[in-house]
Amino acid sequence: MPECGALIHPYIGGEELLNAPDHAHRRYVIGFGERSEAEARQFQPIFDIVERRVKPARAAITGSDGTAERRRRYWWQWGGGSTPALFAAARGLERLLMVPFTASNLCFAFVPSKTVIAGPHVAVALSTQAAFCGLQARPHEVWVRFFSSSMKDDLRYSLSDCFNTFPFPPSWKTDPVLEAAGQTYYDFRAQLMIANNQGLTATYNRFHDPTDESLQIARLRELHAAMDRAVLRAYGWDDVPTACEFIAEHAEEANEDLEGQGGRPRRRHYRYRWPDAVRDDVLARLLDLNAKRAAEEVLERIKAQKAAAAARVAAAADAVLPVGQGAGRARRGPRRAAIPPAGPDQAGAAEPAPGALFPGKAR
Repeated sequence: MPECGALIHPYIGGEELLNAPDHAHRRYVIGFGERSEAEARQFQPIFDIVERRVKPARAAITGSDGTAERRRRYWWQWGGGSTPALFAAARGLERLLMVPFTASNLCFAFVPSKTVIAGPHVAVALSTQAAFCGLQARPHEVWVRFFSSSMKDDLRYSLSDCFNTFPFPPSWKTDPVLEAAGQTYYDFRAQLMIANNQGLTATYNRFHDPTDESLQIARLRELHAAMDRAVLRAYGWDDVPTACEFIAEHAEEANEDLEGQGGRPRRRHYRYRWPDAVRDDVLARLLDLNAKRAAEEVLERIKAQKAAAAARVAAAADAVLPVGQGAGRARRGPRRAAIPPAGPDQAGAAEPAPGALFPGKAR
């Protein structure tokens, strides 16, 4: 019987990432990949578990669309299908970045690449501390808070709204200055959480609490500002001030007479962030940069399409020979094949690079 252990994977959700000081998983999941039912049945002990627990739920799925049909038909596979693009991107990486789909704070953390991340939480197949720095620093958070939808007061981080459209600084995945700033911050944060037996949620609640004057939290704030300066410098925006203030999250919370139920004082929620003027200035710069990159992508696409069209014309002209000349060669056909019209998978219709908004999506 084939070895079942290779198909049992660590499984992590938002609760473990946000509340466990070391982001340790507590659960496992069985995954047969793209194996057929007959192939999966060879792993009988774990196949029996899936058949008993998963098949009835999949059989009860209603709907006639392709996704529902696939989930019913291929009930032993994850969600009716895995995510091969993510698996391919993570191949060769020891770790990747995870961010909760919903959370009160923007929190990125590394998890082992062999860990299965529960949906709808987000995995980013990047393993450098420079990438962590670019994502955790305030310029990206300003973008996320502007573009993301929300659930109550929580952020909802989606790749389409928050990551794919963000105009990252040049060489942000490997920049040595970002790498150093990210490494220092990440290591200190990890040590702080272990020492206090607190996860990301508790740690960032203290981070944004104006009454928390501990030296450890003060140091974490300083290191976050150092990441901000490194990212702003990567953009060439050294003129942006990075001093933060404790600002009430809602205008009514700035009212000293705020009361809760029964007339009791209600706890105010603050965020340690840039003042509005600085935040709005950085957002405006990011939007301008995004628009510029989107325009460049359009121009590059047009140039590629023109080049492909010119090549097709040249190939067609090359196939037409003067009457009476090269009859033998004409029977053999043109010297080179004509290039077909550019399709979505060809260079003539290259997709925008990450950080470029599609035309009409700028908000």
